[in-house]
Amino acid sequence: MKAFTLDRYGKDADLRLGDVADPLVQDNDVLIEIHTAGVNQLDNKIRDGEFKPILPYRPPFVLGHDVAGTIVQVGANVTRFSVGDAVYARPRDGRIGTFAEKIAVDQADLAIAPRSLTMEEAASIPLVGLTAWQALVEIAKLKKGQKIFIQAGSGGVGTFAIQLAKYLGAVVATTTSAANIELVQALGADVVIDYRTQDFEQILSGYDVVLHSQDNEMLRKSIGILKPGGIAISISGPPDPAFARSRKLNPLIGLVLRLASSGIRRAARRAGVRYAFLFMSANGDQLANISALIDAGAVRATLDKVFPFTQTNEALAYVHKGRAKGKVVIKIR
Repeated sequence: MKAFTLDRYGKDADLRLGDVADPLVQDNDVLIEIHTAGVNQLDNKIRDGEFKPILPYRPPFVLGHDVAGTIVQVGANVTRFSVGDAVYARPRDGRIGTFAEKIAVDQADLAIAPRSLTMEEAASIPLVGLTAWQALVEIAKLKKGQKIFIQAGSGGVGTFAIQLAKYLGAVVATTTSAANIELVQALGADVVIDYRTQDFEQILSGYDVVLHSQDNEMLRKSIGILKPGGIAISISGPPDPAFARSRKLNPLIGLVLRLASSGIRRAARRAGVRYAFLFMSANGDQLANISALIDAGAVRATLDKVFPFTQTNEALAYVHKGRAKGKVVIKIR
């Protein structure tokens, strides 16, 4: 099959289009003929080598973390899906590779794709949808009437998280550029801050939750807008000791992460709030819940641009610029 392979780590390195062996289908796997694949900043960061300490993939390997497609084969133990099902997934770490014509995915990571979405739209959902779900529902346990600040509201995670937070009944504040104010308002944002001309730290206070996706300076400012007992959930770091334990990382890496996050954890303790780092994980059951929300009209896909398969490197470069409104996908079939 055709696939885009990373031959060596390197900043802005191009992936190579070529032939690779078809995936091996294990007993709990389904083989998916890929129609579309989502593109994420995570793909760029892995390619650049930023995640080697915690995701030690050995080149050459195929990148890609979002998939929508059709099942063409099922393993011996698969009971939840059948050949011909239209599905979507964020394959688990260690088994990524959606920039290809096919992929084998564990059935536990999989869900039936929302029937109301096209394949292009479906491929835009898994990673950002699961990130928002795990942050807002699993960690924050966001409740009706609570206030949440979602940074970068026009980005992939932001566009989904705003909608999910509104569905949960929260008051939502977000940052974006002036050009995207109408977009985030249409998604449900109650308070919109133009990050180029306004300082959210001077506008917001007494918030219950922050979903952080930017740099450490913004994280420190975000802690300041939380009320006592609130929580700052970061998807951009720094990773904390709890993450190291959950990943069973070696003690040296665990120590490095403990030191790297010590300053922000101290700042959170002084403010009487909590800090949590989230590196989302594959979860088919949560994706099924997300499918139900989408098909009920509570959440919609926000798609910026569709690239042809041959322009996968161009799609990665476009996402790397950080200007996409919602998600970017690659059309493979």
